[in-house]
Amino acid sequence: MVARSVSRRQMFGFGGAAATALMLGTGAWDTPSAFAAPALPGDPFTLGVASGDPTADGVVLWTRLAPDPFAQDGFGGMPARPVRVGYEVALDERFRRVVRRGSVVATPELAHSVHPEIHGLAPDRVYWYRFRAGSAVSPVGRTRTTPEPWASPRGLRFAFASCQAWQAGFYTAYHHMAREDLDLVVHLGDYLYESGVRTNSRGVTTDPKFHTETLDLARYRLQYGLYKSEAPLREAHAAFPWVMTFDDHEVENNWADETSENGEDPGTFLVRRAEAFQALYEHAPLRRAQLPQGPDVQMYRRLPYGRLADFTMLDTRQYRDDQPCGDGTSADCADRFDPDRTLLGARQRDWVLKGFSRSRARWQILGNQAPMGQTDHDPGPGTTVWMDPWDGYAAERNRLLAEAGTRGVRNLVVITGDRHQNYAWDLKRDFADPESATVGSEFVGTSITSGGDGADMTAQGRTFLAANPHMKFFNSQRGYVRVTVDRERWTSDFRVLPFVTKPDAPVSTRASVVVEDGVPGVQV
Repeated sequence: MVARSVSRRQMFGFGGAAATALMLGTGAWDTPSAFAAPALPGDPFTLGVASGDPTADGVVLWTRLAPDPFAQDGFGGMPARPVRVGYEVALDERFRRVVRRGSVVATPELAHSVHPEIHGLAPDRVYWYRFRAGSAVSPVGRTRTTPEPWASPRGLRFAFASCQAWQAGFYTAYHHMAREDLDLVVHLGDYLYESGVRTNSRGVTTDPKFHTETLDLARYRLQYGLYKSEAPLREAHAAFPWVMTFDDHEVENNWADETSENGEDPGTFLVRRAEAFQALYEHAPLRRAQLPQGPDVQMYRRLPYGRLADFTMLDTRQYRDDQPCGDGTSADCADRFDPDRTLLGARQRDWVLKGFSRSRARWQILGNQAPMGQTDHDPGPGTTVWMDPWDGYAAERNRLLAEAGTRGVRNLVVITGDRHQNYAWDLKRDFADPESATVGSEFVGTSITSGGDGADMTAQGRTFLAANPHMKFFNSQRGYVRVTVDRERWTSDFRVLPFVTKPDAPVSTRASVVVEDGVPGVQV
């Protein structure tokens, strides 16, 4: 393995001038009033605006200048020179009461994306923001700070989503999400898919530049441009602050640390991973702490919402052992019970466990990428499970769930994506023992589009309900999960659409599932 160090970072070109370019776009360094915007061939704000990782006194803002986001070289139609980008934050949508004003420098090294971090705002308050480049003004975004860490807010409303294959359908779910009354959005991964796109659900053949698999930086930038060309996605980004992580498809299906799905040379794969991470950063409202260092990025992090809830965002890709017994399904894989096998890596696991001990939050929320609960495919006495999610790392899962109880976590709730299905189920201390104690709850959210229209119930769903007594709810339509949390209960509303292969689908609540304070497990 290649050591995770400064030399590794420099091996991938993230030193010297490139590091300076990175910091210019975050606002971490003051710069002279140079870099005026040149005359651009069109609207530089085609990819929209976004905010993310809110705190009690601030938020990170994002945009990327790209008058031609489908330019094949990946530079979005921008000249190869730095450009100053101004921003304003206001108490009102018309910007009559501006409270923060400043500028950052968009550089070609980061595809002219900027990530200014705003501080000094009031807690638990709505703000509006916008950007300016030359005479061009961006759309207006709305964001919100969180309560003070010691505050006891009465409630929290958020949505979580994942898995949005562009070719599989329309992003109507985001149009509905943008009209919800939410404090924030959590995106749990598979923001894009690395596969080439030839046709889509509209029956339209795409430009040949999108036909090839996404392998290098220019192509990843094009793929993000394609996904962000969907107005509902831009609309949802502009409506709320987002808390984001990645799963596998932002790089490659089912990758594990330095191991690619198809046995690619690790050195070659790390170059691809570095470019995928850079493109992710260029297109997401992430802070300086999430600047990639070559093929490495610090994505696990914790965001408090007063003393009501802690969001603990996990990274289940960068530090994991390769999937045991392949990355398919198995009925007899003994290696999945190996106590040394890890999904989180020792350092991240210890960080999570210390957080369990230190947190004073009423609700401990784990933002997780692949289902933690057991998904048995065999309704008989056997057990057949997928190897890629936590079922392939059963000993570490059992330890994590046991430690949550030992360390006094009051309410453990895991929110998860990946599966393109909706589940509500109990988390057991040991899934091999049906009488094992319930120690938490997990809500698995369906996809935005991946998998196409879906159905309320499927043959697989009936099998899962028969084989997994801890599963209380199953659904296989598209949509997102809306969550309302207060001091007494957690309510997950499974918001679903009847179709995504046609536009303008309505949204409805298929089920509302509750967790009561101090009572582990879900109540349908």
